[in-house]
Amino acid sequence: MNAPSRLDTTPRLEDYPYRLSDNVRFGDLDPNQHVNNAVYATYFETGRVTLMKLPEYGLTPPGLAWIMVRLDIHFRAELHWPNTIELGLGVVKLGRTSVTFEQVVFSNGKCIASATSVGVLLDEATRRPAPLTAEVIEKLRPWHKRGIEVVPPGS
Repeated sequence: MNAPSRLDTTPRLEDYPYRLSDNVRFGDLDPNQHVNNAVYATYFETGRVTLMKLPEYGLTPPGLAWIMVRLDIHFRAELHWPNTIELGLGVVKLGRTSVTFEQVVFSNGKCIASATSVGVLLDEATRRPAPLTAEVIEKLRPWHKRGIEVVPPGS
């Protein structure tokens, strides 16, 4: 009897609605001449921060800020310089004060790394987590990962 085949869990860039291009920098390399593992945290940060902090997206209300509380990275392939990368991000879960993202780094059509990250909305005055506002929840809607039903807390 054959064991059931494993479902392909390789991310597809088209499933991530927020995308951003970037360059691999020479300074991103380690002595093995590939991008250092620690640099991927910066790539993922670039994707999150660009979406969450740019005023045109309206995801950071006055008096509030976003902090990252978790980052889980899956390294899938080597990445070299010179090169370009495509960063993808999709919202996969909304908590009372948090947003969970799935993120990817692609190069030349191949998924190089993927991550799950959690950001918490923070009240800048009290330095305590703040509930997601209805406005933020609505403005996150276009960024829901394709194929995932994201349900606001209490729904």
